[in-house]
Amino acid sequence: MTENLGELTITRELPGTAAAAFRAYLDPEQFVRFWGPAGIHVPLDTVTIEPRVGGRYDSTMVVDATGDRYPMKAEIVELREGELLAVVEASAGMRSTLTFRDLGDDRAEVVLHQTDVPDRYNGPDAVAGLNSSFDRLVEHLAGRG
Repeated sequence: MTENLGELTITRELPGTAAAAFRAYLDPEQFVRFWGPAGIHVPLDTVTIEPRVGGRYDSTMVVDATGDRYPMKAEIVELREGELLAVVEASAGMRSTLTFRDLGDDRAEVVLHQTDVPDRYNGPDAVAGLNSSFDRLVEHLAGRG
């Protein structure tokens, strides 16, 4: 049976500049502070980020309560410094594109657009998990996380 592959878009406002938010996704030390929903952590030693087209974008989310591990292996397919990061996950074939722009007044916007999203990664739980991760990013960028 062929899985229905959909699309998902989430837009969020962030404190600080677009460049700062962009850097958070490429710096492993920052990445582990916000990646994944609440109740999940990412051990630094599982993160490999090679900030170039063709580079690896790998990490493993670990469920705090159970220790269950969810590795993600992806390739960076598009990269524009301070503006855009696009990765394709090896196992699902899903493309995730993050676009960053300054809004002024020390605020930025990030738009996550995913294509070829398998059903298991699309729906209310997935959206809640992504928004939880964005909440953690807001806290991190505001210096509270």
